[in-house]
Amino acid sequence: MTAEVSKYTIEQIESLELAPGTVHEKLEGWVPELASDDDLKNALEKAFDYRGDITLTLKTGERIEAFVFNRSTGETLADSWVQYFAPNVDGKQKLSYDQIARLEFTGKDRAAGKHWEDWVKNYNERKAAGEKNIALHPDKLD
Repeated sequence: MTAEVSKYTIEQIESLELAPGTVHEKLEGWVPELASDDDLKNALEKAFDYRGDITLTLKTGERIEAFVFNRSTGETLADSWVQYFAPNVDGKQKLSYDQIARLEFTGKDRAAGKHWEDWVKNYNERKAAGEKNIALHPDKLD
């Protein structure tokens, strides 16, 4: 530990002001209106930030349940693409924006309601109760 860090006690570090978290939109269940190319681009940008599955309906009528993990927005829809994982399909999939007719935020948003401030409050309550070796553990998935 450096001298700079070691001069602070754990209590001093824990009492430092917390930076505010990011406010996330509630997207779970949302079906955006895709009236323009920009509407689709904006919706897919939100799908990239979403921590749940979405359902894409292609212009062919095919429906794909997907978890979006990458995207690239070009000048046109044909120049833009989204990468995703789909259940029961091995590996990464890639799809051009111009093939998409509809987008639905159908999966549970795994990040909804999970705030750093809530975790810190819980941590401090457990610490005040005398609990030792407190660690951050993820919630169980449904």
